[in-house]
Amino acid sequence: MLDTEKAPSTREDLVVFDPTGYPPKVTAKTAAPRPGSLAGREVFLVDSRFDDSVELLKQVQAWFGRQMPEVTVHLVQLAGYYGDDDPQLWDRIREARGLAIIGVGHCSTCSPAVSTHAVTLETRYGVPTVAIHTEKFDRVARSVVRMAGLPNAPLVFVPQPVMGRTAEELRAYVEGDDPITGRPVMQEVVEALTQGVEAAPAARFDRTTPRIVDHSGDEAALHELFLRNNWTDKLPIVLPTRQRVEEMLAHTSRKPDEVVGRMQPTRNRGLWEYTVEKVAVNAVMSGARPEYFPVILALAASGVSARGSTSSSGSAMVVVNGPVRHDIGMNCGIGAMGPYNHANATIGRAYGLLSQNLQGGSVPGETFMGSLGNAYTYNSITFAENEERSPWEPLHVQLGHAPTDSTVSVFFGCRSTTFSLGLRERYWREHVRDMLLGTDAITGPVLLLDPITARQFVERGGFDTKAKLIDWLHDTARMPAGRFWDLQLVQNYVYPHATFGTEPLATKLKAAEDEEIPFFLKERVHVVVVGGESNGYWQMMGARLMATVSVDDWR
Repeated sequence: MLDTEKAPSTREDLVVFDPTGYPPKVTAKTAAPRPGSLAGREVFLVDSRFDDSVELLKQVQAWFGRQMPEVTVHLVQLAGYYGDDDPQLWDRIREARGLAIIGVGHCSTCSPAVSTHAVTLETRYGVPTVAIHTEKFDRVARSVVRMAGLPNAPLVFVPQPVMGRTAEELRAYVEGDDPITGRPVMQEVVEALTQGVEAAPAARFDRTTPRIVDHSGDEAALHELFLRNNWTDKLPIVLPTRQRVEEMLAHTSRKPDEVVGRMQPTRNRGLWEYTVEKVAVNAVMSGARPEYFPVILALAASGVSARGSTSSSGSAMVVVNGPVRHDIGMNCGIGAMGPYNHANATIGRAYGLLSQNLQGGSVPGETFMGSLGNAYTYNSITFAENEERSPWEPLHVQLGHAPTDSTVSVFFGCRSTTFSLGLRERYWREHVRDMLLGTDAITGPVLLLDPITARQFVERGGFDTKAKLIDWLHDTARMPAGRFWDLQLVQNYVYPHATFGTEPLATKLKAAEDEEIPFFLKERVHVVVVGGESNGYWQMMGARLMATVSVDDWR
């Protein structure tokens, strides 16, 4: 058992369960030995390939040329997406007896990646390394190296932003002071590479997360405690008492201490673990009814966080398919995507609460870095597909499940939304094309069609199968190659893969600047029918399918 139960210090009806998950195990690591001097050494500036990182590293390279010309400096790039390991590059640096400066960590995902690469170089390859981040990601970077077992890993900070700054501005960053410590940036960099890194005890987390909340006070005090501990979504919750949690657990055949899955706010932050009972606690807090619990367990089993830390402020979207829709009274008709159905609303809320509590938190500036935030995260846009009124097979059947199966499908993104009314007889193809090109290129379009509009796609387009519609959408969404590759999101997330041969991206990269190329990968185009036919309005949501999980497995 991972739990320890403390004797409650209050009456039985106020015994409440702790909603948090179990932290990952942390293993202490040792930094690489330092050379004492950079004279005659080779320093590798490793570009993370995110938002003009290379431009700042060029200024670091120029500083070495002016101030330490005896140091040989190589400006190199990761072989692909910044989150992927690059063992060939690490071997090259080690074989040269080199030292590394890696950066720049200046988003919610690239900062953890940069810190992780730095720890890898230090501890697996014996390469003295310093990571450069912007000051917005101070707490993020420090939490990652702490969880990686090297809490004193060298970190240096420059101002935010890096993207779009001039060469003169970036030179001022490099020649200026670290905004966190107030010390000269390059002095910190040189010291980090040449002076021994003081050993520090690795972070140790008690793997026996409390089962019961130890408290003294009345119901109002408990609500305040949950709010203060960031265990809520800042809206009132239902206190997870023993009776309520037991009622939730009665609706699954799984044992309370069975591990459901693992989750983290973003890659490299450490996977937290959680049990059936921990999921039940969060389900109670959301106000969900016990009969909804198998759906909530399936969402937890996806391992996809509805509180992703991405600085782009993404949100989850949940589509429920199969008989369970009617078993628990979900809405797939009028108002399905709004706050008009208890199951839709509380299942989505439960998914959000379990995500933030079971992954180790969702705190702005620390475990959540969405610059704008996203109102969709209140209930993760949770709804049932209107299978009965659709002219095509439902989503779960398209994905290989039987019509009698019950599933949840989790999408993530939901940052771009366009909408329209029906399909005009004359220019509907052009109108749809405009909508497609208004969707972000790194996720994919999810068409959310009222049944009226779904039938129009059949009647006016001849798309009697969903596959034909998806083929047409993919072929229609095209953009001149020059414009496509100039999109910042494409530069960050698509271009690195294309430059190292990933197909079909590598072929698209060879296209002439004015040649029109597909905007999306076909497998990322999806169609879902939802709505009550009060009119033919429909939406296109930019979101990527992350997982489809059986609900029946969790009954």
